[in-house]
Amino acid sequence: MKTLDRVKNIAIPFVFGVVFLALWESAVNGFDLKPYFLAAPSKIMEQFLNNTTRIWEATAVSGSNALVGLVIGTILGIAMSFILSRFRFLSQLVTPLAISLNAIPIFVLVAVLNNMYSITSEIPRRFMVTLVVYFIVLVNVARGLTQVSSIQVELMRSYAASEFAILRKVRVPNAIPYLFTALKVAAPASVITAFVSEYFGGLQNGLGSRITSNIANSKNAAAWAYVLGACLLGLAFYTVSIILESLTRKGQTK
Repeated sequence: MKTLDRVKNIAIPFVFGVVFLALWESAVNGFDLKPYFLAAPSKIMEQFLNNTTRIWEATAVSGSNALVGLVIGTILGIAMSFILSRFRFLSQLVTPLAISLNAIPIFVLVAVLNNMYSITSEIPRRFMVTLVVYFIVLVNVARGLTQVSSIQVELMRSYAASEFAILRKVRVPNAIPYLFTALKVAAPASVITAFVSEYFGGLQNGLGSRITSNIANSKNAAAWAYVLGACLLGLAFYTVSIILESLTRKGQTK
């Protein structure tokens, strides 16, 4: 039964993707849409295969920025969630500030950071990814640490368990699913933030800058080829987060 479910989970998205691409190709050819309006999937794949090296180089740049920001943002988000769950008065001070900071448009912060660092620095982009990931992880993990069963907490306290023991045996296990939910959201978000940040200055060596430059030159098929690279990068990050969640669950069941 599990094997059948796995086959369905793979087959249904695959069939949908094939049908969608076929309709896309048919629409471009049937309505004779110009390349500058909408490129056909076959042309996009042709550009992707012809520019694999350049796309890989751009993907490596955006991917490294996304990875650094994802790791740092996750660590900071987890650390701050532990602090906020322990000291509730800090939550009332820090949470509104974090929400306000996260609400600031990306291009505003990137523009400010680009003026603070040299044009060759990747810090502004990594900082933006860190900020986005930090907020996602903070909100979810803090919820997992605080929204625990009162019965479990009272039972632990009836055995004279310390707050550290309650944290280790009740709050942390409850927060782990929330952490992986946050990672499954933050992983693709880190990729999006990394290449969107490239639109507003810095070195023109990542996916975002290559997409905009090709669109500006009316090379839509090439631009979509870089978009495909960004999609594959986001899927790779998301897949890793799922694998980590699966490994953690297997470790807990042993």
